[in-house]
Amino acid sequence: MKLYHEVRGCSLAVDIVARELQIPLELEWVNMTTKRLKDGTDYFQVNSKGTVPTLEMADGQYLSEGAVIMQYLADQSPGSSLLAPPGTLERYRTLEWMSFIGADLHKGGFMPLFKAATPPEYRSIARQYLNGRLGWLNTQLSDRNYLMGSIFTIADAHCYTIAMWTRAHAIDTAPWPHLEAYLTRTGSRSSVKAAEQAAREQGERESAERMHNTH
Repeated sequence: MKLYHEVRGCSLAVDIVARELQIPLELEWVNMTTKRLKDGTDYFQVNSKGTVPTLEMADGQYLSEGAVIMQYLADQSPGSSLLAPPGTLERYRTLEWMSFIGADLHKGGFMPLFKAATPPEYRSIARQYLNGRLGWLNTQLSDRNYLMGSIFTIADAHCYTIAMWTRAHAIDTAPWPHLEAYLTRTGSRSSVKAAEQAAREQGERESAERMHNTH
């Protein structure tokens, strides 16, 4: 299978999940500025929304939306602790976390800060909102190692990826020590290290190409 991925994007969570499950994925890096692949292909031909991640499955079908892709991958490994079986309350608790992360942290919190068109006055509102959500998350992590307790799930791959955007926006996480400990704990996992290394190496290649093209 192939993962259409972006450096510093939310698609990192999918790569982490695949590595946790030891599901090999070919990484296809997308230039989200030009919406082009390395060979010049128009990415809209892959995903008409123009968003990442997209998973190309073995039969040639495409699956989009990171939260759904992570569920799909986890279900390819029945018995994995990354997502409880259908019908169990634990599964829906995990999906409850996935919804919170996608709506409150990703779209409602960080996305206005990424968009250049966001008015300054709304940026401050978004930061206040985000601080409130991160503060609540910190409280939830006061008595557990991971979102579901002692077990790492797809929700943690998702949460780590989005919460680490605090660094991109110079948001000080010192007021939230439980969150900081959680990010350190999650970041020490071999799957996370490998996924971040792959993204870092691609980022370096892209930077080198930009430097070459300007000379």
